[in-house]
Amino acid sequence: MADFERFVEVISKKEDKRVVNITVRPIVTDCEGDIWFTDLMLQEGDMLSGYTPHTKGFLKESENDPVWFNGIVRSEETVILLNLGGTSAGLDIHLYPKQDMEGGSVTLAQGAGGQKATFPNAMYAGDDLALLASTRECKRNGSAETKYGFFQYSAAWDSKHIVSLPQGKSAQLLYSMQEMDNGGELL
Repeated sequence: MADFERFVEVISKKEDKRVVNITVRPIVTDCEGDIWFTDLMLQEGDMLSGYTPHTKGFLKESENDPVWFNGIVRSEETVILLNLGGTSAGLDIHLYPKQDMEGGSVTLAQGAGGQKATFPNAMYAGDDLALLASTRECKRNGSAETKYGFFQYSAAWDSKHIVSLPQGKSAQLLYSMQEMDNGGELL
């Protein structure tokens, strides 16, 4: 079985100029056996993400305190959230069912139904289902919970969020977000 290790190195430029060309040449000395180099990646910015530039370099928290929206949803409702930040913000959503609900019967979506998230396990009255964009976690009553689909976000100014529950069922919802503004330079 191959044993892979991840190495990360920071390359600092001597001058504040645009980089036009980079040559990467892996060199191994005084070793024996098989070595594989996979997934060589160069990434701009000071925040390592593993696959894409981290947003921390070009977003900042709005001067507004975190905001919360609380409500009751029956069957299917479209909730409109006001986001006074200058750009999109991740949503943390807590859903508290008032009755038991079958697995796969609860969905959260945005706009006309995009960015949908569904939950394959049954939910019970009093559960706390948490879909947390801020930490990229889905939990039920504090334990990891399976979800299919996407974490939710709120577009700047206002955004529509579709909550679908089984016919005749209801749930309390708590949405929270830290509004965001543009920060440093874009890449």
